[in-house]
Amino acid sequence: MIDLVGTVLLGLASAGTASAPVDAAAQTLPADADFARLAALEGEWRNAENPDSPLRIRFALTAGGTVLQESWFAGERLHSLTIYHRDGDRLVLTHYCPQGNQPTLVQREDGPPLDFIFRSATDLDPASESHLHALSFDLTNPDRPIRRETYRSAAGDDPSALVLERTAGR
Repeated sequence: MIDLVGTVLLGLASAGTASAPVDAAAQTLPADADFARLAALEGEWRNAENPDSPLRIRFALTAGGTVLQESWFAGERLHSLTIYHRDGDRLVLTHYCPQGNQPTLVQREDGPPLDFIFRSATDLDPASESHLHALSFDLTNPDRPIRRETYRSAAGDDPSALVLERTAGR
């Protein structure tokens, strides 16, 4: 009798797994959803609080949609560049600063979804240069996202926030 019950239970268990094939597309990581939220910024933006400023920020997908490029322009002149992509279960970014340093920030494990913190940098002299140390996006209002950043220097931290409004794109 025990053998019969075991055989029936084993049969039911294997039938359940056979009828539910693993769908690789359905198994997404949180970083995929977070990247999709950032990718929704694709297009051109300006400072909502100072629309006459020559500052423009363009977000563009590249590399088959796996990389988001954020380009800052002062008029028509490219000012800086930030590249976002997934690295396993988190997002990372590298900021190419006009000062010549390249900080890499990683998505916080214990913070809001689009909150990044300094991990490392190349070509950085912390005694004489500031660098991007923290960055976050508040996408609560998709028409007015808020981009917050903190630059760190030997003198301390310098936080700022920029409310964006779309000028072109999606």
